[in-house]
Amino acid sequence: MAGLLERFRHIAIEGPIGVGKSSLARKLGAHLGADLLLEKPQDNPFLGRFYDDTAGYAFQTQLFFLFQRVRQMQQLAQPGMFARGVVSDFLFDKDALFARLNLSDDEYRQYATLHAQVAPQVPEPDLVVWLQAAPATLLQRIRRRGIAMEQHIGDEYLQRLCDAYVEHFHAYAGAPVFTVVTEHFNPLERPADFALLIERLAAFEGPRGVLDPGAADTLATP
Repeated sequence: MAGLLERFRHIAIEGPIGVGKSSLARKLGAHLGADLLLEKPQDNPFLGRFYDDTAGYAFQTQLFFLFQRVRQMQQLAQPGMFARGVVSDFLFDKDALFARLNLSDDEYRQYATLHAQVAPQVPEPDLVVWLQAAPATLLQRIRRRGIAMEQHIGDEYLQRLCDAYVEHFHAYAGAPVFTVVTEHFNPLERPADFALLIERLAAFEGPRGVLDPGAADTLATP
């Protein structure tokens, strides 16, 4: 089954804070024998201050992430890098999503100018796996994992973030998108759920697919 996924040389796992991107990227990468390309939020010196004072530190935080993500994604274009394929826990496009959410209008205009200069250097993935969960579920997961600087995140921000992801992926056409609703589906801890995810990804032909065991799910949607 894993061999059928080899056509996706770069799989990006996306979704809001607390949805399980990094954990699934690690598990999927190990299953596929792929290399990992993970975000490094701990390297951003402004992030802790951003959670304490969003308006005061949003611009610095976002610019650091922008150029950090550009440097990470540029590795994908280097010959010989990631010959086994790669699974990442972020999509470069998410940077602009967070910028629009957190920056003032004036700050966003400055950010957009810089983003337009660097975005052409970044290749699109072959597949995006978009993880979804309700804000209340995300908040429970954030509280449970106990990262100190995330404990100030509230329901309202998570709702805005989820809405921003819906809006973004409604218009996104950079790669096929497979949506996984994780409310009652846990591929990280339940082997049967992970096996079902692998099965559905292997059969996925795009451009859009959904896996939602709590509802009628489909392999492909228009």
